Amino acid sequence: MPAKKTPTKTASKKAVSKKALKKASVKKAAKKAPAKKAVAKKSALSGEAVAKAAYLNYRRRMELGLPGDHATDWLEAERSVAKGNLP
Repeated sequence: MPAKKTPTKTASKKAVSKKALKKASVKKAAKKAPAKKAVAKKSALSGEAVAKAAYLNYRRRMELGLPGDHATDWLEAERSVAKGNLP
């Protein structure tokens, strides 16, 4: 009669494969996490840059007595930040 496989050997193989899967998923998550943070930080900085440029556009417009409103100040600021002309 052939020897039966013991359940401990099968269970240990499953445990090893689960550990390997966990390690692989942790490594993948670790690689992806910094990229998400960098994107979030970059978009926050560009939003701050647009806000600062819009404020400077407003101040310039008021000092020169030019017509306009906050929407045009903001749109012009977005264009200048997109071109790389940071305040």
